[in-house]
Amino acid sequence: MLQFKELKINQSDYFKKAIIYSDTEHTPKAVILYFHGGGLLYGDKADLPDYHIKRMTEAGYTIISFDYPLSPAAKLPIIMEDICASINHYLAHADLYTGTLLPYFLWGRSAGAYLCLIAAAHGNLSIMPEGILSYYGYGFLCDGWFHTPSTFYRTLPPVSDSCLSAIPEEIHTTGDLETHYSVYVYARQTGCWKDLIYEGREKFFFLDYSLRTCDKLPCPLFCAHSMGDTDVPYEEFLALCSKYNAQRYIVSCNEHDFDRNTSIPATISLLDSSVEFLDRIMEKWNK
Repeated sequence: MLQFKELKINQSDYFKKAIIYSDTEHTPKAVILYFHGGGLLYGDKADLPDYHIKRMTEAGYTIISFDYPLSPAAKLPIIMEDICASINHYLAHADLYTGTLLPYFLWGRSAGAYLCLIAAAHGNLSIMPEGILSYYGYGFLCDGWFHTPSTFYRTLPPVSDSCLSAIPEEIHTTGDLETHYSVYVYARQTGCWKDLIYEGREKFFFLDYSLRTCDKLPCPLFCAHSMGDTDVPYEEFLALCSKYNAQRYIVSCNEHDFDRNTSIPATISLLDSSVEFLDRIMEKWNK
C-alpha cells in the first residue's frame, strides 16, 4: 500500500518541505531523491504523476521529493547550494526519512534533471549517488538555445514583463502554474531565461553551472528524451549520451514532458526501463 508523509526541513531561512513516498508491502532497497522541473521558475515537489510513484515504490524504491528555491527570487548559486544541502540532509539524517541509510539515486525531470546533473558533477556531496535518471534534462547549454528566443514559445500569445510583478520578491520554493508559468513563457519568448536565473560573469556560469568542464560523471546515467522536444533540444540529449555513455530512451514525438500522459505505451515503457536501470545497479551494489 502506498503511503506518503511530508517532512519540514529546518535548514534554511525559507519555508521548505519534502514528500516521502513508500510502499508498505515492499521493503525499500534504495532511495530516489527527486527534483521537479519548471525551468527553475515554477513547479513544486508534488508534480510526479501517480503512475510514476506507484511504479517506483512497488519496485522497492522510496521516493523523496524536495522543494527548492525558485528564480528569479533565487539565483543559481542559491538553488544549487540548496539542492546539495537537501541531498546531504538525507545522507546525514536518513532516520528522519527512511529509518536507515540506503543507497540513493538522483531523479529529475527537465530543469530538475539539470540540477541533478550539476550536483553530481560539481556539488559538494558527502556520498555520491549510485545513478542518475534524467528525463529530458540538459547540461551543456550549447548553440545558444538557452538564452535566445524560442521559436516554439514565440508561436504562443506574447507575454509581457508585467508577469514578473506577480512573483514574490522573497525566496520561495513553490510556484503554481497560474502565477509562475507565464514568467517561463516570457523568458523563453524573449530569450531572457538566463538573466532571470543567474547574475554574474558568463565565464563562471559555464564553469560552475554547466557540464562543459565535466569529463566524467561519478555514476551511471539514464537519459530519456523526445526527438521533437519543444523546450530542450534533442542535441542536448545526444551530447549527454555521447559524453557519459548513458543508457538511452528515445520517443518519437514533439512533446517535452511526454510522460505526463501516463496512459500511452511510451510512458509505461519508460518507467519499466528506468526500474530495470536501477535494478541492474542495485544487483551490482549488493554483490
